[in-house]
Amino acid sequence: MHFAFTGLVKRLARVVGAFGYVFVTATMTPASAQGAGAGAGAGAAGDIVIGQSAALSGPADEIGKEMKAGAEACFNAVNLAGGVNGRKIRLVSLDDAGEPERAKANMQKLAGDENALALFGATGEHTIKAMLPLVDKFKIPFVAAASGEENLREPFNRYIFNIRASYADETERGIDQLVRRSASKIALFYQNDPFGRAGLAGVDKAMRSRKIGILIFGSVDRNSLNVASAAQSINKAGPQAVVIATGARTAAAFIREMKKLGSNAQFFVLSSAGAKTLAGELGEDGRGVAVSQVVPLPTTEGEPLGREYIKQIGGVKNASFASLEGYIGARVLVEGLKKAGKSPTRESLVDAMERLGTIDLAGYKVKFAPGNHNGSNMVELTVIGAQGLYRR
Repeated sequence: MHFAFTGLVKRLARVVGAFGYVFVTATMTPASAQGAGAGAGAGAAGDIVIGQSAALSGPADEIGKEMKAGAEACFNAVNLAGGVNGRKIRLVSLDDAGEPERAKANMQKLAGDENALALFGATGEHTIKAMLPLVDKFKIPFVAAASGEENLREPFNRYIFNIRASYADETERGIDQLVRRSASKIALFYQNDPFGRAGLAGVDKAMRSRKIGILIFGSVDRNSLNVASAAQSINKAGPQAVVIATGARTAAAFIREMKKLGSNAQFFVLSSAGAKTLAGELGEDGRGVAVSQVVPLPTTEGEPLGREYIKQIGGVKNASFASLEGYIGARVLVEGLKKAGKSPTRESLVDAMERLGTIDLAGYKVKFAPGNHNGSNMVELTVIGAQGLYRR
């Protein structure tokens, strides 16, 4: 009986082997079976899995939810048209709530158990920082993170592809605009975390290049609404403008406090605050507040990209800056998938992304090359107008 059973297994192995399959033990995950290197993410059939770990709950959930919505709008349209090289794209999104340990666990699951071909649309500087060592461990493409942090750009990492402009680009554009409007007394209010400190570094660099010093700066803990003390100190210095590098709710609380104190300063908020939440929190106090954006105005139907995006997202009512960023990032990733072949691996996707050259999405240009994965430095300045609507 033992010998008969052994012979049967051998015959089955030969038959199965002829069709290109292999036996693996039940405890092996796809990633452990293939390894964490060039073969990982490979598959001749089935869906192309794209993983996302982002804040989908908690005080800073706007950008994660909107990035997810924009990416899904793009991938759904591609799937309805037949997919990429005949295969559908499946986005697996896991909530990290902005917590680094959850982000690391999510990434282990996505890159390992789910065998994701790439990671997409990560949010939050704390969580992204926690995930970066795993990018190298799994050798997995890390595409379109919603962050302008320099550690995604320097030193160069073969697996990281940035779609949006950096915080240095945003602060340079904002300071240039303020100085052109004769503001020389410029203050800074930032949260004491990687995002806020990146804002501090960007403002300092932009002002030093103009031989102007920061008038005064105040800081606050991430997600804190205890802004009264900082507002009093900054207002007392009499700034003409205040650059704000915090989350939306903290920024809104600070601006309201400054206005209560009688400040007439121009407020300039960096994009990662979350445009929709910021306008909603401020209400009528938001009128005239400037916000830098790293994508075009999402409600512009008069341009080809805007028309396409608004159609796929389900109308202007669903449009937002963050979901347009997710949509653009997904469009770029799809172009890479098309060039990566019918059975893409993580390595072949990296190679394909580097070969994309310049992609012109109806005016929004993204360019990658070997040694340069910073796709865009586009920054647009917007102002909150009546009813919380943004305008150029």
